[in-house]
Amino acid sequence: MASDLIRDWDAHLAHEKRRSEHTRRAYIATAERFCAFLSLHRGGAVDAAMLTALTPNDLRAYLADRRAEGLGNASAARELSALRAFLRFVGGSNASVPQMRGPRVKKGLPRPVSPAEAMQLAQNVEDNAREGWVGARDFALLLLLYGAGLRIGEALALTGAAMPLGDTLRVTGKRNKTRIVPILPAVAKAVARYVAACPWPIARETPLFLGVRGGPLHPGVVRVSVRSARRALGLSDRTTPHALRHSFATHLLAGGADLRSLQELLGHASLASTQIYTAVDAAHLLDIYRSAHPRAG
Repeated sequence: MASDLIRDWDAHLAHEKRRSEHTRRAYIATAERFCAFLSLHRGGAVDAAMLTALTPNDLRAYLADRRAEGLGNASAARELSALRAFLRFVGGSNASVPQMRGPRVKKGLPRPVSPAEAMQLAQNVEDNAREGWVGARDFALLLLLYGAGLRIGEALALTGAAMPLGDTLRVTGKRNKTRIVPILPAVAKAVARYVAACPWPIARETPLFLGVRGGPLHPGVVRVSVRSARRALGLSDRTTPHALRHSFATHLLAGGADLRSLQELLGHASLASTQIYTAVDAAHLLDIYRSAHPRAG
């Protein structure tokens, strides 16, 4: 029955995927709404057999019903992503999930990825990974880009000698310039979880992030996963692995960091490179002002 499947999925999200309580509540609520809709749309009890035989038309009908309730494009895209994850869980390793294009999300000026969107992106990439350890790897990598402001090349150049991660990490950037970046506990935990799950040995001299055959992970693999996740979530085409580094910088600047400190954290050779974030932050604040101020229009 649907309630049993949803309960099992909740346990899977909590213990195997290690999703936060907030994420689990959102995913479970979506699954419950979907199953309630199917019981009326299809008629009869909702079980695994029904869920594995769904068509794109069933998903479209559900989203149309939700849109009639006032659901926006971005939220509809997030619900569709959650449903795909649920249907993959129900169907198992041979699941055939109905394919359909997500709702279009209106594009505006480029904006930093919000903290919530960064987490949604990393979680979606993990959910859609071919294997559990690959998902843990990609989740850890994306958190490292967002939480420490690394370039993807810098992250992929790390070796097993970096483990176990402490409060700081020495990074080698462009022109072999090294810098020290702080590591958040959540980032360290995610990387440790990946290392524990990785089926390949990670020695001090080997890359920290490995591909499915045990060799160095290619950045193109990560970019493809992020591209798929951002489409599923309705995020901007500018949401790339490098955008997570931009978001790290913009959020620090908005939080009161000075340009010189930010320059050191990002490894910029010139302060002029760092100053672009003042314009990004100003644009973000102006957008908030225009949306919130009664006389802004």
